[in-house]
Amino acid sequence: MLNRKTPLAAALALPMALLALPAHAQGADPWRFQASVYVYLPTISGTTAFPQNGAGSGVSVDADTILDNLKFTFMGSFEARRGAWGLFTDVVYMDVGDSKSDYREFTVGGVPLPGGANAHVDYDLKGWVWTLGGTWAMPVGPAATLDLLAGARLLDVEQTLGWDITGNVGAVPLPERAGTSKVGLSNWDAIVGLKGRLALGSGGRWFAPYYADIGAGDSDLTWQVMGGIGYSFKWGDVVAAWRYLDYDMKSGGKVQSLDFNGPAISAVFRW
Repeated sequence: MLNRKTPLAAALALPMALLALPAHAQGADPWRFQASVYVYLPTISGTTAFPQNGAGSGVSVDADTILDNLKFTFMGSFEARRGAWGLFTDVVYMDVGDSKSDYREFTVGGVPLPGGANAHVDYDLKGWVWTLGGTWAMPVGPAATLDLLAGARLLDVEQTLGWDITGNVGAVPLPERAGTSKVGLSNWDAIVGLKGRLALGSGGRWFAPYYADIGAGDSDLTWQVMGGIGYSFKWGDVVAAWRYLDYDMKSGGKVQSLDFNGPAISAVFRW
């Protein structure tokens, strides 16, 4: 079984090994760099069990039944390449939250609210998704690129739920009608995958970028896919894409699942 340090150690070992390659292995190729800034507007879904104070059972909610507002995000990526070898990193920070009245889409100890009860809830999620690793470019011809990648991904999130329940709760195991609970998670997972682009048409301007990875570690399984369309300028590229990131957590944890699914628009700068 992987411990918490194993994916991080693997991710750091690969970039260090690439940087340590002797000069003759890299040839005379210069370093090339690429940076992207982008807007990502995902729908966030997932189930979390929030513990109550006292002896009550956990309050379980699905994030997508509450969330409508994306408060703040920062997203960007950076890549350095010399010859066939490269290093890359991708960072997403998000702060999302919302409030709902007359809300009934949650359970307490697995028991749904009875018909005579409803709740006002406040939900907030803050977190980072950080991917880093190394790449190797396969020779596939002038109309496409294909990079194999290996590294790790960190998911670090904190979720806060506040609730105020009114009405007849019946047999629901709820010692407190109002309360606030926080759940945190910090998972490192080793990943492998591929990424690249396909030329569209003969003009060389239009292209289709793609990305896919899969891994495990602190999570049972995590995987990510991205595909879209882009246009090249002299200074770089503009890309519109769809990105999906999914997490299945180990059984018994408070965070049971989490996924991010939505469009992204990016500007890519090369030098």
